[in-house]
Parts: sequence; C-alpha cells; structure tokens
Amino acid sequence: MKQNTNVLMEMLAAWNERDLNQIRTHIDQSIAENVVFADPTNFIHGRDAFEEMIKEFRLENPKAILRPTSGVDSHNNRYRYSWGNYVGGTLTVKGFDVVTLNENGLVERVDGFFGDLPPLES
Repeated sequence: MKQNTNVLMEMLAAWNERDLNQIRTHIDQSIAENVVFADPTNFIHGRDAFEEMIKEFRLENPKAILRPTSGVDSHNNRYRYSWGNYVGGTLTVKGFDVVTLNENGLVERVDGFFGDLPPLES
C-alpha cells in the first residue's frame, strides 16, 4: 500500500470538527468499522464508539484544537506522530499516537500517549 498520511489528517479533522453532525463524515472517510482506540482515558472499539468519544470530547472541550507537532514517521502501515491540544493558543496537553492502517488505508488502531516519556531511571 502506498504510504499516505491524508487519512491521518482526516481523522484529526474529526477531532477538530465543531459541528457534531459532521463528525461522522470525517470518521467514515478515515476510520475502519472495527477500529480500536486506546489512550490513558479511553478504550473503545468500533466506529460508533469512536464517534461518541469525539462528541463527548467536543462537548467537554469546545475551544480545543488538536494540531500535529511533528512530522509523520511510518513503516509497514504503522504511523507515529506527535500532537498538541491547544486552547486559545495555549498548549494544554501534548502527546503522540501510533496508528495502524488496514489494507484499505483506513485507521484500524490508535494507541495514544499523553505527555513526555518518563526520564530514564539510573
């Protein structure tokens, strides 16, 4: 499969969509039916659950804007990139995702992490 990050930007557009009725449009263009999403605050399975998770996020964080803060690194249909959650131009949460695409180029798994990696213990 050709390495293509457009689907990642479409998924990010779902998170940034302020019209709750339009979120599903972004999801249908980027997310596999059987998607698994895991981060420190969520573990969901399926497009419907993905949509509900984003709607809850938008309702709780109406002014939030998620932006990539790095380039995208990839191999074997797996992608990693850093992102930031901004409110009024202020970074409130930073993290990174590792995303797996299926054979159709849709997101089938997202593993998200918040914050910096912990320091190496001596």
